[in-house]
Amino acid sequence: MIDEILPAAVMSAESFGDEPDAWLFPEERAALGEVGEARRREYTTVRHCARRALGGLGLPPAPLVAGERGAPRWPEGVVGSMTHCAGYRAAATAHRSDVRTLGIDAEPHAPLPDGVLEYIALPEEASDVARLTRHTPEVHWDRLLFCAKEAVYKAWFPATHSWLGFDGAVISPAPDGTLHARVLTPAPPQQVPAPREFTGRWLARDGLVLACVVSPTVPPALD
Repeated sequence: MIDEILPAAVMSAESFGDEPDAWLFPEERAALGEVGEARRREYTTVRHCARRALGGLGLPPAPLVAGERGAPRWPEGVVGSMTHCAGYRAAATAHRSDVRTLGIDAEPHAPLPDGVLEYIALPEEASDVARLTRHTPEVHWDRLLFCAKEAVYKAWFPATHSWLGFDGAVISPAPDGTLHARVLTPAPPQQVPAPREFTGRWLARDGLVLACVVSPTVPPALD
């Protein structure tokens, strides 16, 4: 499913259950620590997916240990994102020369719990959710908004190493399966300007909603 919404330069892998042949590097086992069996299987399978995605880029398996704020540390020259929810795990990777940063997220395709939409949505987003629900009621637009915001954060943080709250970007999904995100939060000073906009796609099917956003590579400055 996830490959249907990703750009051609992005490699991906997914699993609809825990993989019995999945394994961890010693560094990953140490970083995971003492957790329940369900969490261990989830952690292991999503890294199994990530290594398959890296293989699609022609790269060997590598340990993928979480770094700052839990963001995975990818091999040099690679950007990527992982996601997992009940019954689904996926990872996407790309060469940094092709994609500056990317984020994916998967959620159960069901309404958000009471009060959550009001917490995560900007006024214009809440208005869009109401309008889109009238237009296409079979899509849980509130959950899609949450999913897209998670994907945007996963793309923003590795590029800036700064926090992005739910009110830090305005998300505009469309019924044709596309979405656009505009960042409102000021970015920290850095050599390469932080991405201010993301483009992406979404998909709702088989009880899941998936979202992907990307920012293209910044072209080199002209002398």
